[in-house]
Amino acid sequence: MNTPNPQLDAQGHLKHFLTIEGLSRELLTEILDRAEGFLGVAQQAVKKVPLCRGKVVANLFFENSTRTRTTFELAAKRLSADVLNLNISTSATAKGETLLDTLHNLEAMHVDMFVVRHATSGAAHFIAAHADPHVSIINAGDGRHSHPTQGMLDMFTIRRHKPDFANLRVAIVGDILHSRVARSQIHALTTLGVAEIRVIAPRTLLPNQVEEAFGVRAFHDLSEGVRDVDVVIMLRIQRERMNSALLPSEHEYFHLFGLTEKRLSGARPDAIVMHPGPINRGVEMDSQVADGPRSVILEQVTNGIAVRMAVMSMCIGTQNLNSQGRDEFLNG
Repeated sequence: MNTPNPQLDAQGHLKHFLTIEGLSRELLTEILDRAEGFLGVAQQAVKKVPLCRGKVVANLFFENSTRTRTTFELAAKRLSADVLNLNISTSATAKGETLLDTLHNLEAMHVDMFVVRHATSGAAHFIAAHADPHVSIINAGDGRHSHPTQGMLDMFTIRRHKPDFANLRVAIVGDILHSRVARSQIHALTTLGVAEIRVIAPRTLLPNQVEEAFGVRAFHDLSEGVRDVDVVIMLRIQRERMNSALLPSEHEYFHLFGLTEKRLSGARPDAIVMHPGPINRGVEMDSQVADGPRSVILEQVTNGIAVRMAVMSMCIGTQNLNSQGRDEFLNG
């Protein structure tokens, strides 16, 4: 007996977006296709569509964030939703109120969606399990577990440059062990049928038995790992990992695993370079690569708004529209 996916409603529509794991290729493709329709909104004189008019979205960020929080706020406003940004440092939660009490108090204000970022793995799932039936939860990053909208905006960026996932080799470089972004990317790439996924890192920053657990190829040499790949995704190295048992100094890490033009020359000539941000220049990559012609890092930021609009609209905005009506609505 198959257990129902808690992210889907009874009709199989997206109700919550907590993790990419367990979602179908068809649903991921629907997110990407819908995001294509939202890219042009930023070029309009009035940068809004009315798909979520009358809905209320609350951003609950228990961790610091700039790109993710800002792009979620812009996405909600471009869908014409009302947005509530909760200042956690001055909220009742900081005064001892439980997470569930905060949730239920905001639900009493008729909030329709919570965008949650939390340092604890599973926090978004916990909130979704206790939320009112009409409320949708989007995971904006939880501990080491998942960052599904980052994973999907990365897939969207890849698809705009490399439409045929089936023939792609993708390398993910950096702190695989602690990265929720890497986990979401691997789940998405696997579901979308990428030919080969490589992870490149020091042994101390790879999960045990990573090849068997994630279906990837592991490399400990950057030049060897990026040879002939189509996409190179660099991960942020958290500075607290430096000068510890996990990593040597920043200088030593860059010497071994920093992406330079010389190392990138082993990838395919049309390979693209990605990074979820923020970049530690001179640690994960040098500026020549970050600002170079193969970098699509700023595109990722732009694409993040469209992808988050797609996910939010699928959860609360247009579930009652059939596909033809939805496409006509999106395309004006």
